[in-house]
Amino acid sequence: MMSDILLLDESLRVCIFYDCDDCEFDDNICISLTEECPDEEKILIADETNIYLTPEQAKTLAQALIAAVNEGMGLSGKQ
Repeated sequence: MMSDILLLDESLRVCIFYDCDDCEFDDNICISLTEECPDEEKILIADETNIYLTPEQAKTLAQALIAAVNEGMGLSGKQ
């Protein structure tokens, strides 16, 4: 499992992992979002939200993030 990613002044924790407990399901890649901030600053309803993706969806999301990073760095078309 990779290290947590802290966003929004470290009030939003993103953890991405393969969920071994859900290995019988196609969508077993978990993006877990945990918010630790006052209620009036929250962007999510729940303190913790889990989004489950298939490996194909996770790969597409990763590729889209890399493409956006490359474009932002002036490296469009490169990976």
